[in-house]
Amino acid sequence: MFSYGVFPPLMFGTMICFMVFGFPVAFSLAAVGLFFGILGIFTGHFDPSFLQALPFRFYGTISNDLLLSIPFFTFMGAILERCGLAEDLLEGTGQLFGKIPGGLAYAVILVGAVLGAITGTVAASVIAMGVISLPIMMRYGYDMKLATGVIAASGTITQLIPPSLVLIVLADQLGRSVGDMYLGAIGPSIIQVVIFILYIVVLSIIRPNAMPPIPEHAREPMNWKLISRVLWGMIPSIVLIFLVLGTIGLGLATPTEAGAMGAVGAMVLAALHRRLTWPLIDQAMTSTMRLTSMVVFILIGSTCFSLVFQGMDGARWIEHLLTGLPGGAIGFLIFVNIFVFFLAFFLDFFEIAFIIIPLLAPVAAKLGIDLVWFGVLLCVNMQTSFMHPPFGFALFYLRGIAPPEVKSRDIYLGALPWVGMQIILVIIVIYWPGLVTYWIDNTAVDTSNVKIEIPQIEMPAMPDFGPAK
Repeated sequence: MFSYGVFPPLMFGTMICFMVFGFPVAFSLAAVGLFFGILGIFTGHFDPSFLQALPFRFYGTISNDLLLSIPFFTFMGAILERCGLAEDLLEGTGQLFGKIPGGLAYAVILVGAVLGAITGTVAASVIAMGVISLPIMMRYGYDMKLATGVIAASGTITQLIPPSLVLIVLADQLGRSVGDMYLGAIGPSIIQVVIFILYIVVLSIIRPNAMPPIPEHAREPMNWKLISRVLWGMIPSIVLIFLVLGTIGLGLATPTEAGAMGAVGAMVLAALHRRLTWPLIDQAMTSTMRLTSMVVFILIGSTCFSLVFQGMDGARWIEHLLTGLPGGAIGFLIFVNIFVFFLAFFLDFFEIAFIIIPLLAPVAAKLGIDLVWFGVLLCVNMQTSFMHPPFGFALFYLRGIAPPEVKSRDIYLGALPWVGMQIILVIIVIYWPGLVTYWIDNTAVDTSNVKIEIPQIEMPAMPDFGPAK
């Protein structure tokens, strides 16, 4: 435990205490890092030359082109959250499935997946679907725990489905391609949606009264008008999904370029729905500014902490601690997933990604774990941070827009089955790595026949100036 001195575990413990007590994360990290750095200089445990690298680390953080995609995707999600796309999709899809038990729940899950692929933000999905579908579910007699649970869970799919902001941050912290992270997340995203749908299927058979179909008088006739309305919501969304994800997957654009195209595409979609107004753009820019500022401050604080932590051999202490776990790589994965699961009760995904992942990545690489698979696995795990009581942000979003007659107890209890399904997906990804790696092009290059030929450059003849005088 103290093989590398007392300062690394003391720093780590102090950081956790600050998080648990709810101090602002960015400032807590910077304060802990600087305090222990000064203390280490006076006690001879820390080389002050490390602090000379701090301005360069800050500059490297601010000038990171990959992180520039975060404000683009945030702006895109903020525009789509308010442009009416969710309303059109939910209303039309709900009518398509309205005649069967659980039809509205199926619509919420499917539309949540589509919104996740075009917005990339959990808040946008949960708030949009909660405002639209929760009153309808209450009107037609849905069980309140089921209604709130399916809305919150379908919103958290956004965290796993590309272009998730979590995957961008994880790619940056793990030193892997965002395109590979996006491709690796496709399989788990599909399985997560399938698990949610199967749960509704089983529940509709066992408890059909908990999710009755829409009454016949409230259903629209199944005709071309209804189908065209659903297609009008779906086709532009699919085009935008390809514009963002397809260009990254095909190598035609970087994540930053794809994010810029997505932001423009979101404004085009809003214009098609005749809702592109200056107040809409102003609100989107304001929310983008707030989230981007938060990310930058957390990054600066985590940079300060990690620099001092590494200067005190903290990385070697973490490696020594985790590589000695029983069970090898499987033991490491089980411990890390349990640790991240409980840490997510108090920290959001940005904080976990910037603070914890840089400490775990070197250990995972040393154990021979594919870092893309490891990143997607942790992303699946961090879905639960939005769902499990008492601090799940999706539950807070839902509580904020739910009518007063919806009890907080129903929201919290309704989330528990969906947290269990997310944990099931974590287990599936651990025991089926091909679910992630299948989508990634791992074509090996045979280097045995590679020849490097350096052309011989003939030096020009020196002129003869005759004998020296």
